[in-house]
Amino acid sequence: MKFEIEVEATPAEARALLGLPDMTPLHELWIARMQELMTNGIGPADAERMMKGWMAGVPGLSENFEKWQKLFWAAAGLSEPPDKTS
Repeated sequence: MKFEIEVEATPAEARALLGLPDMTPLHELWIARMQELMTNGIGPADAERMMKGWMAGVPGLSENFEKWQKLFWAAAGLSEPPDKTS
């Protein structure tokens, strides 16, 4: 036996029907943050936070990244990274 039910609903109505949370405020916050990053660009602190988040669960990767980072700074003639606040 086969039953087929067709429901006509918007995505928001379907989420409410299934009891899923309304993610609209979080989505709007995320969109605003992405617009800010696209307007102002991604700064060094943003890139570093992003890389550390990606490497958090991989053993040894963080230490290797720091070694590569020091190598690049040395190749650029810098003893330490530029100020992160700029």
